[in-house]
Amino acid sequence: MATEPHQGAALAPGAAPPVAGSAGTAGRASWRDYLELTKPRVVALIVLTAIVGTLLATPGPPPWRALVFGNLGIALAAASAAAINHVLDRRIDARMARTRRRPLPTGHLDYRHAMVFALGLGTLSMGVLFLLVNALTAVLTFASLIGYAVVYTVWLKRATPQNIVIGGAAGAAPPVLGWAAVTGTVDPHALLLFLIIFAWTPPHFWALAIARRNDYAKVDIPMLPVTHGAEFTRLHVLLYTMILVLVTLLPYLTGMSGLIYLAAAIGLNARFLWHSVALKVTRRDELPMRVFRFSISYLMWLFLALLVDHYLLIQ
Repeated sequence: MATEPHQGAALAPGAAPPVAGSAGTAGRASWRDYLELTKPRVVALIVLTAIVGTLLATPGPPPWRALVFGNLGIALAAASAAAINHVLDRRIDARMARTRRRPLPTGHLDYRHAMVFALGLGTLSMGVLFLLVNALTAVLTFASLIGYAVVYTVWLKRATPQNIVIGGAAGAAPPVLGWAAVTGTVDPHALLLFLIIFAWTPPHFWALAIARRNDYAKVDIPMLPVTHGAEFTRLHVLLYTMILVLVTLLPYLTGMSGLIYLAAAIGLNARFLWHSVALKVTRRDELPMRVFRFSISYLMWLFLALLVDHYLLIQ
């Protein structure tokens, strides 16, 4: 997932950005720079899916400790992973139009301070989850943090055009983590939520990658549109959207949810398919970003529909 560009002072036309995360710049940092390191919009969606997992894990209200401290720990871990991603990608971020105004490329933050901040968030997350929730949630959350911040960012992102498919497992974990915070187990229904996000990630991110393919090519990141072309990627956005449509029917088919969720899923899937077909058959420049933005709303409304259906179903 992507964050909005940093909203600090714009670079002069043609000016090179400062050395990424150069030492001695942390004095210019504000709380907004540290907040941007955490990718708050991304974390908000992650926490939403985790909260839904927490609430779906039990027919009635979940234990308050699991709801509050479980999701707090998950949020802190997601923020830590995002900040580590900023640190590790600071040099390529400085060369990409979408990311060059982030706190490290602009020199607002020193990478050492950013890393200390990231590790502090991660340590606090593990402490909250181990001490106030349960060990399983802490272990799974730590594995997800390492999966995104290290395995994906350091290795997969640069190793294969299937990076986002394989690495999507880390981003799909939050509902499982939320569920485990309540039950202390990995439930099959929680894995359905995992599967939904796992199937959603490729069409979501590849739409962005089509729009930003020149940026990725410039820094030698082998995203699918760079290695196989935009046309190939458009086809795969459509194919993965079809897979997503089938996967999102599973909560209803397994009895996990009812007609309210089914109606919402059908409507949202129809819209997603319409966008994906339009992306495949037309070449309007604004379509990739439109698909990307819609996919975020899609996931949010789909999970909220699961939640509404759950509580109306148990009345």
